[in-house]
Amino acid sequence: MAKPDSLGQFEQLVLTAILALREDAYGVTIHARVQELARPKTVSLGAVYVTLDRLEDKGLVTSWLSDPTPERGGRARRCYRLQAAGDRALQESVVTAKRVWDLVAGVRGPKWAKDWGKRRASEARS
Repeated sequence: MAKPDSLGQFEQLVLTAILALREDAYGVTIHARVQELARPKTVSLGAVYVTLDRLEDKGLVTSWLSDPTPERGGRARRCYRLQAAGDRALQESVVTAKRVWDLVAGVRGPKWAKDWGKRRASEARS
């Protein structure tokens, strides 16, 4: 398979959510985790499902239907898991983001980086 294009920011959020959720990664839980990661922006459930389909087409995630559950009226859930290619793509994105952060923090200085961290922590609590 050809190497997939680099990941967009939203694809990174969806892959990160799947990684974090492990066995509990299905549409609604992925959406909730992406919503947390994207805060304060709002994220539609439809955008998550479109992105999941695209990631599966790229070979970065795989999906399957769970057994039907009584909580869902006997319906199955579509569960998702990172493929090896998805894990590698996410790792590459993290390395790139770290390089960008290091450069920006280096140019702006340690006080800026510290202040930025405080702002982000305050936003996370609210």
